[in-house]
Amino acid sequence: MSSLELKTPAGAAEGTVELPGEIFDVQANVPLMHQVVVAQLAAARQGTHSTKTRGEVSGGGKKPYRQKGTGRARQGSIRAPQFTGGGTVHGPKPRSYDQRTPKKMKAAALRGALSDRARCGQLHVVTELVSGEKPSTKDAKQALAAVTQAKRVLVVLHRDDELGWRSARNLSYVHLITPDQLNTYDVLVNDDVVFTKAAFDAFVAKGAKGNAAEGSEQQ
Repeated sequence: MSSLELKTPAGAAEGTVELPGEIFDVQANVPLMHQVVVAQLAAARQGTHSTKTRGEVSGGGKKPYRQKGTGRARQGSIRAPQFTGGGTVHGPKPRSYDQRTPKKMKAAALRGALSDRARCGQLHVVTELVSGEKPSTKDAKQALAAVTQAKRVLVVLHRDDELGWRSARNLSYVHLITPDQLNTYDVLVNDDVVFTKAAFDAFVAKGAKGNAAEGSEQQ
């Protein structure tokens, strides 16, 4: 089990936090992470696209001209695909893009992504994002600048940390998320991951319970 330096909003060291090896020191499975990310992006698609076939386009009930004697190819409807305003052949129809991804696969991919960030020094833990009683975007920006210079930062806040949410929500380069919403895509698409101490403890506690439950099932 390795440790990580705990920082204050001012950037000063205030002890360390332990990084459980089963969460932050596992082998990153790149194909697995790719599969999970693709499935997540696919699930975000609405799938409401639709086109009309020749049977759904209005009009075209009358034969445009007689069958023989005109020298032209025979036609039965002006709503055939080759006509302007006609139907679409093999066009998109409403469908679901969901891909089946077991929970254990999602959890393993997330552990691999977090382990990669931890090994590369792109994982940080701060005591809090903003100190005081009033929200301050300026203070939140300074607190993040004290631990990372990344252009895209994933900040994990506890659900009850209203001060932190209100302080950092207007920072364009910051994506806010709660511990139970943490996912592989957000970890990989952002350069650095910053936990508050409360959010980190909540995430680790949930991870420990999940591992214990899996162990009891196997027994």
